[in-house]
Amino acid sequence: MSGKRRASANVTIIDIAREAGVSKSTVSLVLKGSSLVAEETRDRVSKAMSKLGYVYNRGAANLRGAQSSIVGMVINDLANPFFAELAIGIERVLRTSGYIPFIANTAESVVRQAEVVRSMREHGASGIILCPALETEGREVNDLLDLGMPLILAIRRVPGARASLVASDNAAGAARVAAHLISLGHRRIAFLGGMEAMAVRKDRVAGFTRALEEAGLHADPALMLESMPSKDGGFTAMSNLLTRSEWPTAVVCFNDVVAIGAMLAMGRKGAVAGRDMAITGFDDTAEARQISPPLTTVAVDAGDLGERAAQMLLRQIASGSRTPETYIGEARLVVRESCCPPPRKRKVS
Repeated sequence: MSGKRRASANVTIIDIAREAGVSKSTVSLVLKGSSLVAEETRDRVSKAMSKLGYVYNRGAANLRGAQSSIVGMVINDLANPFFAELAIGIERVLRTSGYIPFIANTAESVVRQAEVVRSMREHGASGIILCPALETEGREVNDLLDLGMPLILAIRRVPGARASLVASDNAAGAARVAAHLISLGHRRIAFLGGMEAMAVRKDRVAGFTRALEEAGLHADPALMLESMPSKDGGFTAMSNLLTRSEWPTAVVCFNDVVAIGAMLAMGRKGAVAGRDMAITGFDDTAEARQISPPLTTVAVDAGDLGERAAQMLLRQIASGSRTPETYIGEARLVVRESCCPPPRKRKVS
């Protein structure tokens, strides 16, 4: 057999049996989860299936010839309101197109992501919209494309992946918010949140750095703090920042939930965003508008991006085309009360 993986639609039970050195009936028993098969044999069959790129289509096994109406939505963090709004946008389009969304939350786990993608393929999903978990590799995405699976990446770019992408203009948005802080008189500005390996963080840091350089300033590596892109991550990172003898006068946060976590950490120290330090976010979620003080942020229309991703996927399913497309949504500055000019004096408790 050649080293190149065959499309799973062309792989048969006979191929798997030949690769594993067992009978067709043994492969059938493994697929059905029978306890009659020895563990060593089951493992050999599973490895053969993986090598050949075979996925058991449960839907087809139950109802041969039926066209699947399922579309997979694999979301990296449904606890983040931005991704919940994105999912609603996806579902809005699918609902009117006769497709049933099959949603899963990976909680930033690539292991969980692999499990749910496999399950969706087993159930005959017609395509998948993937908000990639941290550490997703281009190879993993390309393997799915090579197996004929229509797939759209949403929000996060994956270096090396050949898939279509729907995302926001991260660099331009970060540059706009940094330029606004500079216009208020800030010179000591931190960037807080996101993990260094994330392509989205790289894009936002690039925009942030560009705005500083255009103003004759330089990004201070000591003020570039990583954290998980969550409220807890923002709280921890800001708590660490506030232990320093000299605080920045402004902080550009990776996203709104990181910014809200940072504002909560400031409250623990008796400090207030918009008075003692300027705080900004990215996404413009409902919570950013509701928190006190309301958060200056970069507005991204998550619902619209979800709709765009769903429309792109449905076009690929209907046409059979796998030509990569890219849609970059607008990232607009929204100024609210969490920003202020640099305070003259500050007490560190």
